[in-house]
Amino acid sequence: MSDAARTNEASIDPWLLEKLVCPVTRGPLRWDAARGALVSDAAGLAYPVRDGVPVLTARAAVPVT
Repeated sequence: MSDAARTNEASIDPWLLEKLVCPVTRGPLRWDAARGALVSDAAGLAYPVRDGVPVLTARAAVPVT
């Protein structure tokens, strides 16, 4: 299975999503299944989820357009 297919199948546990915050703004994150990422609308950044693990570092984030 390709990485893209695994990413599209991934999701974040709702309980965990409530606890996670953006490392830049300390604001809430939302799950974007199309990107396979956690998105901070306040920061305009998407944080990848790799092998089911959110990578919440500013260096790993990509701008949301």
